[in-house]
Amino acid sequence: MLFLTTFSTILITVVSLIHFRYEAKEYHEERLSRKESAIKEHIEYILKTTSYPLLTKNIRYIFKDRIHELSDIHSLEINFFDLNGKLLLSSKSAFKIDKKIPNIGINTLNDLRNSSEKRVVITKTKENDTYLKSSFSYIKDNKFKNLAILNIPYEENSDFYNEEAENFLTRYAQVFMIMFVISILLSYLLSRNITKSISQISEKLEITQLNKRNQKLNLQPGNQEINALILSYNNMVDTLEESAQKLAQSEREHAWREMAKQVAHEIKNPLTPMRLTIQSFQRKFDVNDPNMNQKLKDYSETLIQQIDTMTTVASAFSNFANMPGQQNEMLNIVQVSKTALEIFNEEYIQFTTTEQEILTLFDRAQLTRIVTNLVKNAIQAIPESQETKSVLVALSKVDDQFVLKISDNGIGISAENAAFIFEPKFTTKNSGMGLGLAIIKNIIENYKGTITFDTEEGKGTTFIVTLPIKN
Repeated sequence: MLFLTTFSTILITVVSLIHFRYEAKEYHEERLSRKESAIKEHIEYILKTTSYPLLTKNIRYIFKDRIHELSDIHSLEINFFDLNGKLLLSSKSAFKIDKKIPNIGINTLNDLRNSSEKRVVITKTKENDTYLKSSFSYIKDNKFKNLAILNIPYEENSDFYNEEAENFLTRYAQVFMIMFVISILLSYLLSRNITKSISQISEKLEITQLNKRNQKLNLQPGNQEINALILSYNNMVDTLEESAQKLAQSEREHAWREMAKQVAHEIKNPLTPMRLTIQSFQRKFDVNDPNMNQKLKDYSETLIQQIDTMTTVASAFSNFANMPGQQNEMLNIVQVSKTALEIFNEEYIQFTTTEQEILTLFDRAQLTRIVTNLVKNAIQAIPESQETKSVLVALSKVDDQFVLKISDNGIGISAENAAFIFEPKFTTKNSGMGLGLAIIKNIIENYKGTITFDTEEGKGTTFIVTLPIKN
């Protein structure tokens, strides 16, 4: 809108200036023509009343005393030339417009002879950008024969039209400023009305998520284009919600299938030795065997051991699937961490702290689980054959958080395993469910904390737990 307003203003200004210039040109041409007609009528009257013979050579004598009268009456310079273009007489000896009036050129004479109106007007541009017109026409005697050539120099004076154009442009500039301000207001209101709806859609798109219910937009009255966009967004929300439900259902089904496979796999492991033990017992069973009691005892212990293994598998999956609720209490993190380390007999485990007391609301059992699980993993990461073993547990306070670091000098974590270290069921050990780190990661995230690790193959790993202090 602003562009159209400015463009139309420029176009109107240019057309107006062209129009004023055209009017000025028309005015001067008509004025020169009227002046020339009046002068020629006056000349005809003088020729009718003169006593000199009407000859070209007598022109200077006929108008010798009258040419100044003609010039003063009509306020124009008047020059007489013979038919060959030589100057005969002029109204002024010192010319007002040109210092010297030359003879008529051959081209002008030819144009005059060939002109149907027997009149030629030549226009020249002066140094001050004004135009000088020179009119050439024949003076005829009483027998309509060419007697001489009348030349009337005419200087265009367009000051009046220039002033009119300046006044017009001044008024139009004022009108343009008013129109421009109105255009700005209208453009602002229109663009605000359009962009308001688009901004709402943009804001909704920014917060649109797959795993939550997204709010739809209301249609805007009288705005078909925006309503089409809103309808597309609402349809996308419906499609997204439907896709989210299907995805959630698919993920649940996939999780249950994977869980079922893992449980079946872990349960089959102890079932195989149980079956072999029973089959062996059946083959070797002898009532009279004096070692029967010892064999029965070994048989029973084997079955009990495998049953305990199956119980451990079931408990691990149960704990992962259904974490117990938080029983928060005010704890001294330093004291609880020291107590959790007392179950380990390894002499190379060291505990350091920068604080003697760090108080926060936390579940004692879950904090103990975090410490013991990470320390246990650190111990298992060190090969049995390694001579120098070290597990360092460091506790510190940073602003409103406490940081727990467990470092070992074991084999480290390979680059291909680092991305899956917190994944459920992932393990690099020969035994275990692969749920320990997944469980403690779940505990830490429930407390709005983070767990990360730094590792280097062959040198060891450091797990870093950061948890907020709550009072």
